[in-house]
Amino acid sequence: MLSKLNVEEKDDLFRRANNQNSWFTEVTMESALNGLSKLLEKEKLEKWLSTYSLAENPVSRKVGILMAGNIPGVGFHDLMCVLISGHIAVPKLSSADSFFSKWLINRLLQIESGFENYIQVEEMLKGMDAYIATGSDNSARYFNYYFGKYPSIIRANRTSVAILTGNESEETLDRLGQDIFLYFGLGCRNVSKIFVKNVAHLQHFLDVMEKFNWVAFNHKYLNNYEYIKSIYLVNSEPHLDNGFLILRESTELVSPIGVLFYEVYDSKEDLFQKLDSLESKIQCVVGDPDEIPGAIRFGEAQYPEPWDYADKVDTLKFLLGLK
Repeated sequence: MLSKLNVEEKDDLFRRANNQNSWFTEVTMESALNGLSKLLEKEKLEKWLSTYSLAENPVSRKVGILMAGNIPGVGFHDLMCVLISGHIAVPKLSSADSFFSKWLINRLLQIESGFENYIQVEEMLKGMDAYIATGSDNSARYFNYYFGKYPSIIRANRTSVAILTGNESEETLDRLGQDIFLYFGLGCRNVSKIFVKNVAHLQHFLDVMEKFNWVAFNHKYLNNYEYIKSIYLVNSEPHLDNGFLILRESTELVSPIGVLFYEVYDSKEDLFQKLDSLESKIQCVVGDPDEIPGAIRFGEAQYPEPWDYADKVDTLKFLLGLK
């Protein structure tokens, strides 16, 4: 069980994964394990799968999975979907996440040895019946070129945004900090931009974010922050700064590491219209669901449910439809 690892095994996992990728810290790997534990809760899985018709003896196809490496174990949901659909999962692990993800696969096989014939880790994914590939906008074009003629799900860059009304409590902003800083902003579910009603609220927001200064202890994060800060200072670009996070006004969605973009909105109607136009680039909208229909609650962006598919493409439906 992921939630009941003994201290020695967890320490060894964290140390060796961090040696491979210094973005993978104790905080981020602990969070990844907690997220996977929540994802695999029996009640959630039963609720999720109750909406599908799973064949008792499905025809197994080989499904190549090109896994990203920005977050520990980020490709596990795709692997899980392939196994549940009765197909053979052929993952190509990212060089940035090969140790952590391989450990997850081995842990899964310890729990259920029957999956041994259904998981084949490979370096090359030629000759697959279908593909699931996750990467950047550039790699997505590459994936489309090579895999587009096969049944496939190809994901490109996405990011997440948060909407603040100005009525948020300090506790709510603290939860938003998790959505922003967890995984150092590297994930598509990380908030890279906030929409605010009033610029005057930004200083209080920065003050609350002070408790997340632990990100600056990571040299990669700090190098990114200091590099962008030097550019803004040299170019005299207006910004706010608390020593490890820069707030800069921008109409763009994806902010550099160490930067959080903000944009002021006049009315919810105008804001919703803008978000609709950017839907293909937004993974999550974080906010108060009572104020923002369909929003994910503050602090929950990094803990998706089994039915929260990346890019809103139903992976399991796709897999069950393979002939």
